[in-house]
Parts: sequence; C-alpha cells; structure tokens
Amino acid sequence: MPSAPDTNMRFKFSLLALLLEVIIIVLFGIFVEYDITNDSIDSYPLFQDVHVMIFIGIGFLMTFLKKYGFSSVGMNMLIAAFGLQWGTLMQGFWHMQEGKIRIHIESMINADFSTVTALISFGAVLGKTSPVQMLILTVLEITIFACNEHLVLEIFQATDLGASMTIHAFGAYFGLAVTLVLYRPGLKNKHENEESTYHSDLFAMVGTLILWVFWPSFNSAIAPAAPEQIKAAANTYYSLAACTVVTFALSSLVDQRGKFSMVLIQNATLAGGVAVGTCAGMPIQPLTATCIGSIAGVISVLGYHFLTPLLASKLNIQDTCGVHNLHGLPGILGGIAGIVVTAVNEEARRGGQYSPGRQAAALGTSVGIALAGGALTGAILKLPFLGQASDHNCFDDSVYWEVPEEEKQPESHSNNYDEHSRFEATM
Repeated sequence: MPSAPDTNMRFKFSLLALLLEVIIIVLFGIFVEYDITNDSIDSYPLFQDVHVMIFIGIGFLMTFLKKYGFSSVGMNMLIAAFGLQWGTLMQGFWHMQEGKIRIHIESMINADFSTVTALISFGAVLGKTSPVQMLILTVLEITIFACNEHLVLEIFQATDLGASMTIHAFGAYFGLAVTLVLYRPGLKNKHENEESTYHSDLFAMVGTLILWVFWPSFNSAIAPAAPEQIKAAANTYYSLAACTVVTFALSSLVDQRGKFSMVLIQNATLAGGVAVGTCAGMPIQPLTATCIGSIAGVISVLGYHFLTPLLASKLNIQDTCGVHNLHGLPGILGGIAGIVVTAVNEEARRGGQYSPGRQAAALGTSVGIALAGGALTGAILKLPFLGQASDHNCFDDSVYWEVPEEEKQPESHSNNYDEHSRFEATM
C-alpha cells in the first residue's frame, strides 16, 4: 500500500479537520440561532429529498472507478457534512438579522445546496486530490459561491430557482479551472485505474436513479409558493423524461455497434434536470420543458462523445467525471433558457422584476467568477505539502483508506468488460 510521507494524512488532515470544526463551533456559538416559529413540517420532506440526493445520489454516482469507491462515497460524505455547516455561515452572513444567522428548514436546504458546488467540482478532480486538498477546496469554493449567489439573487435580482447557473454551471467551471491548474502530464494517457467494472458501473447507476427520482424536489424545494413549487416539479419531471429518451437514442446512434454506453446513461440522462432549473418555476408549458430536456440530452451526449476528448488533448483539462457535460453545458443551457423565456414571456418578467439583461448578467458572472475562483483555488491546492498522490497512485483508495486485502490483489481480466474507461466508452 502506498505510504509515501507526502500522502500520510495522520496529522495534516486530522489537525486541519479539527481546526475547521472548532472554528465552525465558535462561529455557530456567536452568530447562529434557530428561528423555526414560522416553519412548516410540510417543507421537511423536500429537505429530506435534497439530503438524500447529496449524500447518497451524488456519492454513488461517482463510484464508477474500479478502485475508488471508498473515496467517492466517503469523501462525498465528508465534503457534504463539512460544507453544509460552512455554507450555513457563508450564506447566513449575507442575511443576518440583529447580528444573528437565523436557522430554519429553508436555510438548511440552501446550506445543502451550497455543498453541491463543491461536490460537482470534486467530480472534475476525482481520484487526483488528497483529503486535505478537498477540505481547502470546500472552504474556498463555498465562500466564493455564497458571494456569487448574493450577487446574482440580491444585486442583479435574477431568478434561478433550480440553480442551473449558480450551482451547476458555477460548480462545473470552478472544478474545470481547478483541474486545469492541477494538470498532470503523467495522466495524459489513460491511467490503468481510470476504468470501471461491471459492478462499479452498476453502483454508479444506483446514484443516477436516486438523483433522477428526487430531482423535481431539488428544483422546487425553495419555491416561494405552492403553485410555483408544483410547476417547478412538473417541469423538471417532464424535462428529465424527455432527456432520458433522447440520451438513450443518441447513445445508440453514436456507437458504431449501436450499443448503449453506461457512461452516457449514468450522466446525460440527468442533464434535463440541470437545464430546466433556471426557468423551472416560470410560466412555461410542458412543451417548453420537454424541449429543454431534449436539447440538454443532445448537448450532454455530444459533449461526452466529442468535447471531453478534445478538452483533454488540446486544453489539458482532465475532467474525470465529465462534469462539463452533466453540469457545465446544461447549466449554460439553463441560463440561456431563462434569458429567452424572460425575453418572450411577459408573465415571466413579472412586471419588470426579471429581465433578459439581468439573467444574462447572472449567467456571465457565475461562469466568470467560477473560472477565476477555481484558478485561484487550484493555485493554492498545488502547494506540494498538501498530500497529493503521485500519478502512479491516482484513482486508488489504498493511498488514503484501509482497504480489504483481497481488493489489493491484481484483478482478473474477467472482471473488466469491453468498455473499460469512461473516456473510451464514448469514443
């Protein structure tokens, strides 16, 4: 098992994690208190749905790597548990009342939302970073996310109910900027562990199904009123359905043998939920929702098939999970859809409250701040003492986890199937 001094987390990680938790405890003691007098238990199921998506859905979606399942699920849990506390503070500082951050179910949902940005970025660097690096990334990204969210929703007064721009596009381009700065020439050719097996892909598909089923709750959880909440859930429902059918169709079409690619089915089927997010609560019809979902499926599949190899070979962007195709491109599509809907639908503008210009500004700043913040974060994470594994030890749980002995033995060739890597599966 790899045990190089630079990857020994016994003191580096433990001291950092405990220090950050102590800081949170102190800040909670000073600033945070409950405000549940106006809360309704009716909101709790939506909070629970979002919670399941974050801790189980996203965690299992990233278990496709054959030797990185512990890290995918475990680090996802760590990032989310720390991030929701940090997000409570970073978002709460913008909405303090009498010097206090008021906690209620909606603020808990928003805190969960803030962790999604870091989890999306985690997907871009999956297998190539240390636990210390991921804690630092979570601190920095959620802080920057909270500032961008305040800019978009409070200053620009744009609408982004399902967070296509502020969460999905932001998290994807933040992660892409980080992975660009952390570029590893030694991984330019596919790593032997950057592969899936039949069972690892099956576990990842469980994550996909959980996310797919609960995504209507994600896009409608913080809607201000019941009619808008129901419309957001319904629009997401139909967008996901249309996206899934298109994804299956194109998955077969782009393969020379006409076979389905599990890579595409795991990821591109979810793009409809991302893309419809911005205008999910707007007065659009099911036709619009299904069109958005269908277009999302097209751009996600084509992104995996053509754009991911191009980004890796030409721009040195090593996007392990393909977050650009699941979150980045569909997030931009969602932002554009919001611009178009507010431009052509007077009801969507709500008497001037929303406008195409504000929606465009929100999209541009979300992507721009994400790229700048990700580049800065990547430069910090590049510091050599943060425990980054060597190229040879990437995508391997045994660097940072105790792994059962039988899992450390070389795998039989029969455990792998024809479409080994997520990169090759789309070619």
